[in-house]
Amino acid sequence: MVQEKKLVENVSGWLRIYDDGSVDRTWTGPPEAKFMAEPVPPHEEFIDGVATRDITVAESNRSVRLYLPEITSADKEKLPVVVHFQGGGFCISEPDWFMYYNMYTRFARAARFICVSPFLRRAPEHRLPAAIEDGFSTLLWLQSVAKGESKELWLEKHADFSRVFLIGDSSGGNVVHEVAALAGKASLKPLRLAGAIPVHPGFLRSTRSKSELEKPQSPFLTLDMLDNFLALALPVGSTKDHPITCPMGEAAPPLSGLKLPPFLVCLAEMDLIWDTEMEYYEAMKKANHDVELFVSKGMTHSFYLNKIAVDMDPNTAAETEALIARVKEFIEKH
Repeated sequence: MVQEKKLVENVSGWLRIYDDGSVDRTWTGPPEAKFMAEPVPPHEEFIDGVATRDITVAESNRSVRLYLPEITSADKEKLPVVVHFQGGGFCISEPDWFMYYNMYTRFARAARFICVSPFLRRAPEHRLPAAIEDGFSTLLWLQSVAKGESKELWLEKHADFSRVFLIGDSSGGNVVHEVAALAGKASLKPLRLAGAIPVHPGFLRSTRSKSELEKPQSPFLTLDMLDNFLALALPVGSTKDHPITCPMGEAAPPLSGLKLPPFLVCLAEMDLIWDTEMEYYEAMKKANHDVELFVSKGMTHSFYLNKIAVDMDPNTAAETEALIARVKEFIEKH
């Protein structure tokens, strides 16, 4: 007789864990939204001005998705490189999901950069700091390409390794901070980390903030996700006061002691975790880091990844365009 496995954890339609330890990340929310979590195959031909390629980095045995905008006569110089870290509370999502493909092809086309998006290991199978290690190993791989020790034709031909930026959505914003801090302690020449862009970063404290109690939940961030994803992702026995989720807290290294590139912190006015995100921004300013703030008015967490809302709501579409324009301006400045 085959014993049925039992469900022990179900997080907001995104993640189910069973008593045998197996994990199911099939979307079980509204079926009309399922396409956003479906993988998009790579295509080396240019579609709407962008080509994509998936490669495996031999040193780490991790996959990386590349986005290359079609080179035009206006591109007189090599293109900056933007390393993207996916969100999902360290537990769900992949760089090839439609929501990221849709957004980062737009970003690469509009802001004229090569996007490098590593497939970060996910919890609960791989608890933190696994995703941080994968993020930093991506920089080391880029360094080896820049030095001619590793091969990747698109990067060798088109990348400006003196202008490498980090960007990350939600928990990917946490990875941005941690990888930037690690880069500040390392010699990455000839690669230069020129800037970092945490977008709606998952910075929290173990106690509920006022915004968590008062601001709206959304498909991309619920209190259930905040609590359960991080319980599955953080080292066993840790709380949200852990340095990865609370870099402005007492348990974290002092921000003033970190060597960091210029930062653009992008927030959404109606984000559940607005209070602690703003606390991080203020702490970075107090520590005398070069940090700018951009706020999307009236928007919720990761709003720009929701293609349905972007297509149907003029305000969401306008705020998405404004976010793309601000990121482009930051990259061009540095």
